[in-house]
Amino acid sequence: MPADPTPDLPSSVFVYGTLMPDERYSGVASAAGAPERAERATLPGFVLHHLSPEGYPAVTPGAGTVHGWVLHYAPGTWAAALAHLDDLEGLHLRPPLYRRVPATPVTDAGTGRAWVYVYAREARLSAPGAVPVPSGRWTDVPDRHAPTPWPGDETEA
Repeated sequence: MPADPTPDLPSSVFVYGTLMPDERYSGVASAAGAPERAERATLPGFVLHHLSPEGYPAVTPGAGTVHGWVLHYAPGTWAAALAHLDDLEGLHLRPPLYRRVPATPVTDAGTGRAWVYVYAREARLSAPGAVPVPSGRWTDVPDRHAPTPWPGDETEA
């Protein structure tokens, strides 16, 4: 079960792939309430992976730094936005696609607290097509705009 938001954790989420501004599904992050603002950020202590043929990213704890954005939501839209993002990231699938965990991204303003969605299907990361992105930047993945099934909609053979 995902962690519940707490008063000491801001209504923010670190995004690192298709939900980043100007990326393929950036508008999806706004479907239940647009972020008030977005800040470029890094997330030390995590590794970015490209999953192919799925065509979406995954982060896992590790010796690296992931580049992305912190999306800050207004308190009035946060609960709906968080529920939408949890559904989008497959927290309720069995097994879950991602887990939502608190993290400490770094922006130009310093460190802060935000949620991040960490990939939960560890066995997939050792299968063909799971490739670490050494730069930690989703924008360095050449085929990141290729059409793909929505996460969780893959059919099993």
